[in-house]
Amino acid sequence: MAIASLTRKYIMAAAGLFLCIFLIGHLVGNLQLFIPGEAGQLQFNEYAKFMTTNPAVKVLSYLTYFSILLHTFAGLALTIQNNKARPQKYAYNKPSANTIWSARNMGILGTIILIFIVIHLKGFWYEMHWGEIGVDANGNRDLHTVVITAFNQLWYVALYVVCMIAIGFHLYHGFQSGFQSLGLNHSKYTPIIKLKGKAFAILIPLAFASIPVYIYLTF
Repeated sequence: MAIASLTRKYIMAAAGLFLCIFLIGHLVGNLQLFIPGEAGQLQFNEYAKFMTTNPAVKVLSYLTYFSILLHTFAGLALTIQNNKARPQKYAYNKPSANTIWSARNMGILGTIILIFIVIHLKGFWYEMHWGEIGVDANGNRDLHTVVITAFNQLWYVALYVVCMIAIGFHLYHGFQSGFQSLGLNHSKYTPIIKLKGKAFAILIPLAFASIPVYIYLTF
């Protein structure tokens, strides 16, 4: 049982840290949505075409999907295991005194994020591959217009921002915890990892959330 639990922690940590790298790359691409006018539309659509047709990127995409599934199922298995081992759920102690809120609610945060991923993939990834969308002046599928249309709906912008907050809390604990689960602890470097993890958990979701807000307010 201990070996299985440790293996799940390794899997969840490794997959989670890989997904952190994915978030950076995805954000860099999405920041092109700040480019105004037709130039921004053409550049974003060219980027979208590259991301869906380049063989190397396709391999990375499949690795990302696989990492999401690994991270999800490993986390779910650990949550179930921990709940079984702690049937009274802290009846005689105060977990808030020992752990931060995000650490105690990683399962809830992960569920919110997973639901968001499904909605996000349906709204953009599915439409890019199989949706009936138009083309731009260069003949590329016009994902830019799909994104702009989606982010002109207040409910979707609100959902996106709320989910970015959930991702921020998830990262706030998960980033540093991932290194710890992999045994990468050192008295000199762990404080730096914690600091960078906190910055990552704030800046990356904030940058993502700024995109739909900007589009809603300006387009």
